[in-house]
Amino acid sequence: MRRQSARTAALILCILCYLLVGAAVFDALESEAERGRQRLLAQKRGEFRRKYGFSTEDYRELERLALQAEPHRAGRQWRFAGSFYFAITVITTIGYGHAAPGTDSGKVFCMFYALLGIPLTLVTFQSLGERLNALVRRLLLAAKRCRGLRRPCVSTENMVVAGLLVCAATLALGAAAFAHFEGWTFFHAYYYCFITLTTIGFGDFVALQSDEALQRKPPYVAFSFLYILLGLTVIGAFLNLVVLRFLAASTDAPERAARLAGQLRRGAPESRVPATRRRSPARPGGSTGISHRIPRLETWARDNLGFSPPWSPAAVRCSRAARPRARRKSI
Repeated sequence: MRRQSARTAALILCILCYLLVGAAVFDALESEAERGRQRLLAQKRGEFRRKYGFSTEDYRELERLALQAEPHRAGRQWRFAGSFYFAITVITTIGYGHAAPGTDSGKVFCMFYALLGIPLTLVTFQSLGERLNALVRRLLLAAKRCRGLRRPCVSTENMVVAGLLVCAATLALGAAAFAHFEGWTFFHAYYYCFITLTTIGFGDFVALQSDEALQRKPPYVAFSFLYILLGLTVIGAFLNLVVLRFLAASTDAPERAARLAGQLRRGAPESRVPATRRRSPARPGGSTGISHRIPRLETWARDNLGFSPPWSPAAVRCSRAARPRARRKSI
């Protein structure tokens, strides 16, 4: 229990340190650029107001209308294709923010829909990820047999490396496709795929939001939906492998200690006891396990203050010193 509490405290400390490091790095990378964009926006706003003679209230109204019109560039967001896209972002917890229910009844249904859909989606992707990992394991075993290994085995490290390569290929494939259809650079398309498939979903890049693609490009719409669902399966399977590897590394030592303690309580077999410990005399008519020797050793220690266990350094030195004298007495 103490080890588990210490490990939990260490994990919390690591998370806090990780957050502090991330905040410092993002501050250094983005703060100055943000300040520059604010200055440029203020300059453009002033030029626009002077050119068209807008008052402050008129300009704010224009901004509000522009923000409300932005989601409608993709066409009808709440027809079946757009609603299906929104449902995917809800149950997968991507949550771009490009569309949201506008009615109270829609908001209520969204909450209940997510309450049931998110656990169902997590269980489904977990099962699909396990099947995918099993397939990758079989492929790695077949590849090792082809290399002539008689008893091939696939370690967790092999699975993690293979999963990383599959994830990189999946992201690269999606980036190439979205760069072609959306007109983005390959880097921005790769960034979009990563943010989407890890369910971060910032919403700064969202597919199917230009030229009424939801209504005019059904093949592209189908590809986008299928890619998101399959990509989430691949990324989820890889993240499960990484989490399991981390848990195995963090719990290996406590499990070994628990197994050793269990063996000591049950009485370990004589074959598992070190050679120095096997020199002690066996209990007549009984087991030679450690659990049967410990009470007798404690009794001897109380009766004889100079007693040392047979495997202690003092006892070993004494036994070595006593061997010549024993030989001279026999002569």
